[in-house]
Amino acid sequence: MKKFIKTLFSAFFVFMLMACGNGKSDKKVEDKGASGDKPTVTTTTSFLYDMTKQLAGDKVTVELIIPAGEDPHLYEAKPEDLEKLSSADLVLYHGLHFEGKMVDALEATGVAVAKNFTKEEIGEMDEGGQMVVDPHFWFDIDLYKKAVDVAADELAKLTKDDSIREKAEEYKGELDKLDEYNRTELDKISAESRYLITPHDAFNYFSRHYGMEVVAPQGVSTDSEVSNTNIQETVDFIIEHKVKAIFAESTTDPARMEKIQEACKKQGFDVTVVQGEGEELFSDSLAQEGKDGDNYIDMYKHNVDLMVKYLK
Repeated sequence: MKKFIKTLFSAFFVFMLMACGNGKSDKKVEDKGASGDKPTVTTTTSFLYDMTKQLAGDKVTVELIIPAGEDPHLYEAKPEDLEKLSSADLVLYHGLHFEGKMVDALEATGVAVAKNFTKEEIGEMDEGGQMVVDPHFWFDIDLYKKAVDVAADELAKLTKDDSIREKAEEYKGELDKLDEYNRTELDKISAESRYLITPHDAFNYFSRHYGMEVVAPQGVSTDSEVSNTNIQETVDFIIEHKVKAIFAESTTDPARMEKIQEACKKQGFDVTVVQGEGEELFSDSLAQEGKDGDNYIDMYKHNVDLMVKYLK
């Protein structure tokens, strides 16, 4: 019965969005401009909230669906989200099924910033014998820049302000500097220590971009089950490669990594669990506003600095 109600709500949610969306037009944006009001951009995640702020600044009003610190894989749309989506002049979302429980609603009303990624650029993973798309593209800075271009184009069309595209070029320059910083810092980790152990498979684009092997007991989505077999395989990998530290994430339960630590100890190997506020990796969300890691560049530097601190 509970599952039926959720399905019914989802169907109603999509229907209402499509009905509201059919009433939108360019006139709405023109009227807002004439009255001095800013157009509203609704973003699904803290990454896109930050991206929109970086590109459009105070030219738009930015709304956020999934609060910073919450897990987008598990987030279910609330009735108030309908208002944010249906009243927006533009909706930006990741795509690649990252917002798993909101896909139908978003496809009906929004623009996926990953829409221009080629098949070769999109990562795939084997999850339970089935190949699935890896949505965590933001850890490949080159792909993040492509997403910035899509967002900038949509924001420029919405506001009729080409300076947003110029701002995008400036921002991509900052992302290039971030990439250089990451490579310089990660080079401080010796080849025999370049192993990143995390709760779920969120860092495979990072692995591909920086050549650092990543192992996680859980699959690409935090909604998947973690088997004892997967945990033991992770434990065996840690012991075999003498991994110094394993990392908790800000949006997952650290108990999983503590369980791995205990299993390693039973086999005579000590490994540090890096956890606690300010000592967690950001994977599926930025930090809350006002805290370290509340924007994309600072988030990435935080992650890299944490890896270097415990693995070098």
